[in-house]
Amino acid sequence: MKFGKVLQAALLACASAAVTAAPSDEARVRVEQAAGRIAAEMAQLCPVADPGDQAAFDACRGSLYRGSQFKRSLQDFVLWGRQRDPATALKDAKLTQFAPDVLSGMYVPLFMFNGKYSVNYVEREGLYQIRLQTAFRNRLAPGQFPYPFWHDSEKWAMYEKANDIILWWDLQADRVKVAQFTTFGANPPVALSAHVTPPAFDGQWRWTDAQGRSQPAVTVFDGLLSSENPYAAKLDTAYKNLALRLREGQCFQCHVPNNPDGMKKLVLLQTPMHAAAEIKRVMKSVREDRMPRDEFGIENPLDARTKSALLNEGAMFENLLDLAKQWELDHPLRPSAAPQGG
Repeated sequence: MKFGKVLQAALLACASAAVTAAPSDEARVRVEQAAGRIAAEMAQLCPVADPGDQAAFDACRGSLYRGSQFKRSLQDFVLWGRQRDPATALKDAKLTQFAPDVLSGMYVPLFMFNGKYSVNYVEREGLYQIRLQTAFRNRLAPGQFPYPFWHDSEKWAMYEKANDIILWWDLQADRVKVAQFTTFGANPPVALSAHVTPPAFDGQWRWTDAQGRSQPAVTVFDGLLSSENPYAAKLDTAYKNLALRLREGQCFQCHVPNNPDGMKKLVLLQTPMHAAAEIKRVMKSVREDRMPRDEFGIENPLDARTKSALLNEGAMFENLLDLAKQWELDHPLRPSAAPQGG
């Protein structure tokens, strides 16, 4: 009898917790309203266009990066990646961690939107799904992608066939916690485009084009910082110096797109934009000897010389980045100070 009462109490407690955890009608209305605002903005800033339309991409990218509703709806760090299987829980999915600057300035602008969306609550995750109908800009020049997505043919194919962007909405934070692109949407892509066979991947995440420009162009703040920003040109040089130290510190053995260690939550550092989003946390981790890690995932502190050099170059890059961003805030975009071209 006593056991029965205990069991009954436990079941009631679980039921009570479940009721408490379930979202209220007010919460759903709040998410629906946020979804409507985001979907309308995406259709306005990133409307359906030819998948190779550079001007449309530039306009979308600049608008999302500069204070958009979408960017403001993102948590300080958001997990991003493809939805390989809808049955896979988010905790088991291989995703990459991005700051809002990176997601709004390089990844989401690669998609186009028609303003149609749906909202549903996924009890397994305790999160709402905002699904935006979409299509991928697969006909842009190689330098307009954050890195050669085609290093993995399956990844490139999924990007090309994507028909929904999924924004996982956290009710407590009232912002997006995870974002994914998927081919499992209920509708076809909002724009149809034939398959593009990309150039062969040569193992290089960055390269220099025939005109001597660093590529991918989107990763060097091209089009996001004003052409009049006195710090813009210095950032790429500062990153190259930092990259040498990151390489010495073995950071590129892990923090690159092909994810050689198979990390579930990957952090990328192989370009200026990617590193800029993570530099403060990287510097903190190096100072505290929490990176790099060995093949067993155990902290493997750098030697004093390498650590000092990495911290020095990192500080220079971080300082220039802060100065460049502050300059942009102090000099709102003007017709005479148009963004750098792609």
